[in-house]
Amino acid sequence: MTEDVRRVFRMDNEVLAFRFTATLSDRAATVPRERLTSSTRLKIWLHATGLEVTDVSSADLADAVALREAIYHTGSAIAAGEPPDSKDVRTLNTVAAAGHAKAALNHERAEWHLTDATPVGDALGVLATDAIRILGGPDRGRIKNCEGPECAGLYLDTSRGANRRWCSMNTCGNKAKKSRLSVN
Repeated sequence: MTEDVRRVFRMDNEVLAFRFTATLSDRAATVPRERLTSSTRLKIWLHATGLEVTDVSSADLADAVALREAIYHTGSAIAAGEPPDSKDVRTLNTVAAAGHAKAALNHERAEWHLTDATPVGDALGVLATDAIRILGGPDRGRIKNCEGPECAGLYLDTSRGANRRWCSMNTCGNKAKKSRLSVN
């Protein structure tokens, strides 16, 4: 894997499922930026998050993109105070149920053990399960879409006053502040 993960992907979201949705970035732009442009890119992203797979097919990539969009649409609906689409919810539940990954504690770090038979399906199951935990958990009222120019990424607002506006201060927050300075 020759590509530097941090140059290709946004890896700064605390929520794994929302980090996955950022593989399509600049969602509010005229042309969003697709970062999962190949099976190899999906393999790189999974590896970077500790979900080790040896091979990713084009069908796996299509499944991953469908899951990513179901997570994003469900999260955006919740952020807007609207009910999520039943098809997206069904996708999340189906993918989560199909996964057979096992969590393990190894040298004081959590890791996932994927099966040999369906490692990509197991990895996607981990992502779907993480999404369900956040989207259906007690903090669901803190799910927001980023207000950054062209972003609209999902994040969990953990600020004390629940008044955070950006998915990341280092990227979207800085862009917004710089654009305000250039207007003045």
